[in-house]
Amino acid sequence: MSAFQWLNEQFSFFGFPVYWSDFLGNLLALATVWLALRRFLVAWPVQILGSILLLIASLNVDLGGNAARQVVIIASASWGWATWRRSKEKEGTINVRWASWRERSVLLAAMTAGTFAFGALLKTTDASFYPGAPWWMVLADAWIFVGSILAMYTQARRYVEFWFVWLAVDLVGVPLAIHSGLYFSGIVYAIFFVMVIIGIRDWASRSRGQEIASPLEPAVVLEGRNDSPSATGTYAPRSGTEAASGSGAAD
Repeated sequence: MSAFQWLNEQFSFFGFPVYWSDFLGNLLALATVWLALRRFLVAWPVQILGSILLLIASLNVDLGGNAARQVVIIASASWGWATWRRSKEKEGTINVRWASWRERSVLLAAMTAGTFAFGALLKTTDASFYPGAPWWMVLADAWIFVGSILAMYTQARRYVEFWFVWLAVDLVGVPLAIHSGLYFSGIVYAIFFVMVIIGIRDWASRSRGQEIASPLEPAVVLEGRNDSPSATGTYAPRSGTEAASGSGAAD
């Protein structure tokens, strides 16, 4: 372990003391978002390594809750890695799609119920910020945990909504990090915000040609498809690999 002792040491970052483990972990987190945007399979092992470093950083400052979050992310990333690998072996690429309205409803319910349930646990155990912390801070802390897990799930399922979940996490994470004095994390969250906007545009464009509707526009029909409209004006669903959304191959 002595070979990695330097990860527990600090250096000055624009006058702020920053652990090397925190710094490198956040850089790998940024790399993960860019790799996910490009749909590179290597995004998952990079995310796992980054979470290991952030786990070390969390243990350095006795943040048990955030350390537990990194453990869950590592486990989720391992599952997501296997899911993307199977998808690429089967389809030859990493296709993306919009979630169905039923899937969106389940995600919204999980967001709401999960945040309040985990927030109640944090509040009861005084495990968030400090004993007696206001509910809004506890729920914000709970949402970052729950939202991160849901983002991992939607990323593994290759839903375009993955980026919207991360966007919601960032909108809470930036002011919360700054309020808590974690300025470096706040800067990283702000960079995440820009990358997430780019990710939404990229994955949304790659999802065109599927029957499942974007929440922002009607479903789009592939050009040259053989399906013919029925008497009611709707299209019969495709079968087999035709149902896979997204047409571009992963770089």
